[in-house]
Amino acid sequence: MGTVTLMLFGILFVLILLNVPIAIALAAASILVVLIEGSVPLTLFIQTSFSSMDSFPLIAIPFFILAGDIMSRGGMARRLVDFIQSFTRSLTGSLGVITIITSFIFAAISGSGAATVASVGAILIPYMLRSGYAPGYAASISASAGALGPIVPPSIVFILYGVMSNTSISDLFISGIIPGILVAVALLIVNYIICKKEGYGKLQAPPVVKTEKISFWKALNEAKWALLAPILILGGIYGGVVTPTEAAVVAVVYSLVVCIFSYKEIGLNDFVGIFLKSAHTSGSILIFVSAASFFGQVLSIERVPQFLADTIAGMTTNPWIILLLINIFLLIVGMFMETVAAVLIFVPLLLPIVLPLGIDPIHFGMIICLNLSLGLITPPLGINLFIGSNIANVQFEKTFKYVAPIFGALLIVLLIVTYVPSITLFLPNLLGK
Repeated sequence: MGTVTLMLFGILFVLILLNVPIAIALAAASILVVLIEGSVPLTLFIQTSFSSMDSFPLIAIPFFILAGDIMSRGGMARRLVDFIQSFTRSLTGSLGVITIITSFIFAAISGSGAATVASVGAILIPYMLRSGYAPGYAASISASAGALGPIVPPSIVFILYGVMSNTSISDLFISGIIPGILVAVALLIVNYIICKKEGYGKLQAPPVVKTEKISFWKALNEAKWALLAPILILGGIYGGVVTPTEAAVVAVVYSLVVCIFSYKEIGLNDFVGIFLKSAHTSGSILIFVSAASFFGQVLSIERVPQFLADTIAGMTTNPWIILLLINIFLLIVGMFMETVAAVLIFVPLLLPIVLPLGIDPIHFGMIICLNLSLGLITPPLGINLFIGSNIANVQFEKTFKYVAPIFGALLIVLLIVTYVPSITLFLPNLLGK
């Protein structure tokens, strides 16, 4: 690895230490190296930035984000909570069960981990606290359930990975269903064990939203439009009716119609706030894409992916060991770097290493996604954990006691998914990948 590459990563590291936003740090480090090195024209930055945006699949990102914001503001999350609550009240740790299952369904609408925690956690964490749950546990289980967002389709992380790796986004979406279920089951098991130990029993207090006990059929009737959303979105994609990008537009139109005309919880005065929030989130992601694309271009010119591939190949040619090393590396990356940035930076570096080993790019995408999802609940970054802690009004470090066993369970799921590729590839293969 040459002096230019060391300079590139050195400048990037210094800028991150100075608390410069990662997108700006990526662009600034790349531009400075290009100016200092002098062999690459600066116009490459403009060309790469614009060409990286010229991607039809990327249009899905702002639309899925907008759909998630509309559904969150329009009452879908609350109705999902009512529905799940109607048949889980008698279970040990029922509020944790409600949180996990509701997050799973809402993740299949929003595709975002942070959005899932903010929407579902804002409803359930306060009620968990009133029901006697420890604030640290309420924040931890909500944050961990929110980590389902990047795994369960439609996933924003899968869209970015598909664009970066030239992999079918539809196949990536469907590959996340079984691993997502495994993660949910692992969370349910840990929730039962912790709640049994801590004495968080059946839900005896009034329901979360209603003042009277709501029946299953009434809850189902009120939540039917919310439950139909993931079926409509994913059914349209896998039925060949729409592409993932078109499905994102359908999600926006559907959510507007339901929340305005059926639930009647969104008015004209709400549109400005919803669109501003979605534009802020979408803009941040797309700036990441632009800056990271140029950063990756500079790395390619400096042959960094080839260097890494040769280095790892020199250590071992065993695919199992290489995947273990990559897992360890990504777990560390997820602790310090935002998920979108990590995907955009490291996919171009790691993919050339695993493809010659015969590892399916869809399977590898799931490995990356799971690793970085764990980063959402691991400090010092742990964005989901920060959101959950803020809602629960508890110190960040008070969650560590509960996050540790949850992290251990999800780590087991990660290893299973890593070394049993059929878990990820079964559904794509079944549907004729």
